[in-house]
Amino acid sequence: MKKILVIQNKRIGDVLIASVIAQNIKKVFPKSQVDYLVYDYTADVIRHNPAIDNIIEINEKELKKADNLIQLALKIRKDKYDIIFDPYAKLQSRVICLLSKTPTRIGFKKREKKPPLNFYTHNIPLLKKKSKSCGKAIEDRVNMVKSVFDLMEDQIDYEPKIVLTKKEKNYNKVDLYKPCIMLGVLGSTPQKTMPYDFIVEIINFITNTYNLNIIFNYAPHQKDEALIIYNQCENKDKIIIDIYEDSVSGLIKLLNQCQLLVGNEGGVVHIAKALNRPTFTIFSPYVNKDHWATFEDGKIHQSIHLLEEKPNLYDSFTVEERRKIEKDPHELYKKLTPDMIIPKLKSFLEMNL
Repeated sequence: MKKILVIQNKRIGDVLIASVIAQNIKKVFPKSQVDYLVYDYTADVIRHNPAIDNIIEINEKELKKADNLIQLALKIRKDKYDIIFDPYAKLQSRVICLLSKTPTRIGFKKREKKPPLNFYTHNIPLLKKKSKSCGKAIEDRVNMVKSVFDLMEDQIDYEPKIVLTKKEKNYNKVDLYKPCIMLGVLGSTPQKTMPYDFIVEIINFITNTYNLNIIFNYAPHQKDEALIIYNQCENKDKIIIDIYEDSVSGLIKLLNQCQLLVGNEGGVVHIAKALNRPTFTIFSPYVNKDHWATFEDGKIHQSIHLLEEKPNLYDSFTVEERRKIEKDPHELYKKLTPDMIIPKLKSFLEMNL
């Protein structure tokens, strides 16, 4: 039996997308043990995935301490894994790979030059462009498996999955007497959040046009910002502000009761897709849509990106200007106006409500 570890110390969406590694390596080694090393607050998105045997939950702040990082690496060495996948591929996870002495260590080769140390036995280059509707991020992670092991194309599973227990399916906080949609009012980071006045205009369009209720989604630390947006909205009677879940597990159960999701690009979008809920995603100008727009078909999953609305706008930017945009995309975000978003959103809602 092979013992396999996947290291994905990042945010919720990254962990969920990385679950395709387990789903595909299990096709190569059906009797293997597949463990995932993730930050504790992200674990619920892979909690019941049948391809994942154990979840090693770690605290993000604690792991940033050098002593704790070394101790974890030595524990992993003691556990004697046969294979490690490192889609995270940052210094923290590379150190774990190096010290683990695991015979097969697979990670992304992010630069052309050779790494200073042999972190990995297999350096897999990132794909140059996407070729499937699942998006480049998922293709890259599947490619980590099939570049090293015999995985036939007709065996490949490109779809991250969230599995709910019977109790989770019976969650009933939402009154379903009228359609209820979830609105991701804030992105996972400030760089992924559109201007508040634009968000308010979009909410007003939805509540003025459709007979439905809206549930706000935001992180616990974003409550004050969410209330600022709520207080500017019309039709507050259509916004359910008192139903909220402050855990990923709770968010999954709540979203499963909603008809669809509209919101800024982030982990909640990937959760909705894994729950088979239609999504309309508003991308931050700095995010590469080809990487993170998964399973878009122009019907059930749709999105909007400034690059598609104003492609010539990006041509004039220097490399230095692009870096500044990534650090602070707000000025560019102002060019993705509600009058661009609302017609596409209207088409999406009428197709999926």
